[in-house]
Amino acid sequence: MNKALVVVESPAKAKTIEKFLGKNYTVRASMGHLRDLPKSQFGVDIDHDFEPKYINIRGRGDIIKGLKDEAKKSGIVYLATDPDREGEAIAWHLAHILGIDPQTACRIEFNEITKTAIQKAIKHPRPLNLARIDAQQARRILDRIVGYKLSPLLWRKVRKGLSAGRVQSVAVRLICDREKEIQAFEPEEYWNVSVKLRENTKSPIFTAELAAIDGKKAVISNEAAANAAKTGLESAIYTVTEIKRKERRRNPAAPFITSSLQQDAIRKLGFTSRKAMMVAQQLYEGLDIGKSGPIGLITYIRTDSTRVAETAQTETRSFISSRYGVEYLPDKPPVYAKKNSQDAHEAIRPTNLDLDPVTVAKSLNKDQLKLYTMIWERFVASQMVPAVYDTVTVEIAAGIYELKATGSQLKFAGFMAVYIEGADEADAVKDVLLPDLQVNQTLKMHKVLPSQHFTEPPPRYNEATLVKTLEEKGIGRPSTYAPIVDTILERGYVQRTEKRLHPTELGFIVVDLLKEFFPDIVDAEFTAHMEDALDHIAEDEASRVNVLAEFYQPFSSSLANAEQQIGHIEIQDEVSDVSCENCGRMMVVKHGRYGNFLACPGFPACRNTKPILKETGVNCPKCQGMIVERRSKRGKPFYGCQNYPQCDYVSWDAPLKENCEACGSFKVMHSIKKGRYMKICSNAECTTRPTLPAKKSSKTESTAKVATKPATKRRKNSG
Repeated sequence: MNKALVVVESPAKAKTIEKFLGKNYTVRASMGHLRDLPKSQFGVDIDHDFEPKYINIRGRGDIIKGLKDEAKKSGIVYLATDPDREGEAIAWHLAHILGIDPQTACRIEFNEITKTAIQKAIKHPRPLNLARIDAQQARRILDRIVGYKLSPLLWRKVRKGLSAGRVQSVAVRLICDREKEIQAFEPEEYWNVSVKLRENTKSPIFTAELAAIDGKKAVISNEAAANAAKTGLESAIYTVTEIKRKERRRNPAAPFITSSLQQDAIRKLGFTSRKAMMVAQQLYEGLDIGKSGPIGLITYIRTDSTRVAETAQTETRSFISSRYGVEYLPDKPPVYAKKNSQDAHEAIRPTNLDLDPVTVAKSLNKDQLKLYTMIWERFVASQMVPAVYDTVTVEIAAGIYELKATGSQLKFAGFMAVYIEGADEADAVKDVLLPDLQVNQTLKMHKVLPSQHFTEPPPRYNEATLVKTLEEKGIGRPSTYAPIVDTILERGYVQRTEKRLHPTELGFIVVDLLKEFFPDIVDAEFTAHMEDALDHIAEDEASRVNVLAEFYQPFSSSLANAEQQIGHIEIQDEVSDVSCENCGRMMVVKHGRYGNFLACPGFPACRNTKPILKETGVNCPKCQGMIVERRSKRGKPFYGCQNYPQCDYVSWDAPLKENCEACGSFKVMHSIKKGRYMKICSNAECTTRPTLPAKKSSKTESTAKVATKPATKRRKNSG
């Protein structure tokens, strides 16, 4: 009997699955998409029901030939692409290439790459889901319409090389709108007044906050009012009027979905959303775990559902009971409901809880272990009982003033014995203890402390908060979050500065233009409505052609109007005070992949570029020139002398305007662990300098030294 052929997307997945299926199966990888719309033309016939024109992707000829040859000599072909709409579409294209009838039982689907899941899937093949395929085609055609109709308009009216995307444009608008809020924000002054109290001169001091004055909420808006309150409190008699004790429960977070995984990977691990998904894909597709060989460590990673399979919950409850004790086990398995979830897949979870982070540590690289640990701990914690706090609120009267003191103590860790969410990690387990006070007890005032504050504008988005907002507004789907962030950075609409996303002038111009002439394209509600329409197609409740027509008719009218109304928009370059040493012109600020840089406005006659040097205020120990911040080829900051290449001083450690007490050399901020730093002397011979682990300085320093020009290519006529 001929072997059966199983086609997957990646070689890593093929290797893992082949081990589970045995000698009667051949597993091959398609390396992703093999057919797509052509790059050189629009590829969609608007007049004939938006019929797409697909072609084989250039460079995939050898893969296609190899798969065809394998299919001819195989008894049956199974298409085992990812269990989502894009995976279904890839399987449909494979069926076309390999001559497979999509109505036959040729499609197998699994949520995890384990022996049990793969063997079960092989026993239950199904036809291709044409509704899912239609939904994915509709998404691809919508993106093609916007990209290939709107982007050329931006090229002609604004600048060559620009693009507009159906989802990315909304993300840029969110960032631009937030920046405008920040720019328009006017801070307001306010004061808090806290009082240090104690039972007697030898008892511990605790803090109470001023809550009310004359029975009304305390609102102190200036220093005079704060000083008046301070004077009154310094002469007041403090009496405990009420004590409230209660037990507070804190529930665990739901298991990870795609968006929450990215958010915690950004907050806790310092990953980008792209890196988080890349590492998660490796864990899903399978890794060699000791003698057992390759196995998928986690379930499918593109999901918006918090659902957990009943069998997985049963196994998890047994695991928690045996490892942590029955007191950590809830009476019933928890259920986490999530609005607007497609619920096509489970939440992201480990495939085998016995493969805990300690067990697999030697088989994973550093990043894989960090992410796997977070996924494993989050899932186990999600199936455990709440944490329990004892809380105390004490109300204190001081004449016309009312104060409150609050304290809490962790009584039972519950799920927090395993995992704490990234956003709450700093204060999640902080105990604040109050003395054992009694009603009508008189307290002694130790000190009154007024403090001035100002209201702050809303924070700029970082990757985590942008992904969270996109998800909350129903913009995009799990597979699109990381590409959205990548695209808006690469196009120069947004730049990342100190992990925050700042809109560029170009971003503002493009968003304002789209808001005026294509309001739907940058409208969050409209984009979310289109996502719902795609969901209806996938559920066979709407027609692909009707959804596309509903979008295209008003869009084409807006396009024609914009073509007539918009004149050429000139973006003025910011002129610096640095002259070009080649031609004498004053250099201008340009934006590249890794931030701003200086370029000669005489391009293309003069192609001189320079990095924008950020001075540190510290002199070079070798030549006394200024140490400046530079960027490596990968965009990582490092510090070198401004007189490079004449002076070769370079360091990854940020110099400080602080001298060593022992030798007088300047100190630097040295990274000892991700997110943790220590001040040390820059002089390697100084007796105060601790012993540091050896680094591969020859490679990293050479990388830093050569990266003195911006890592960007200037295209013809781009200046």
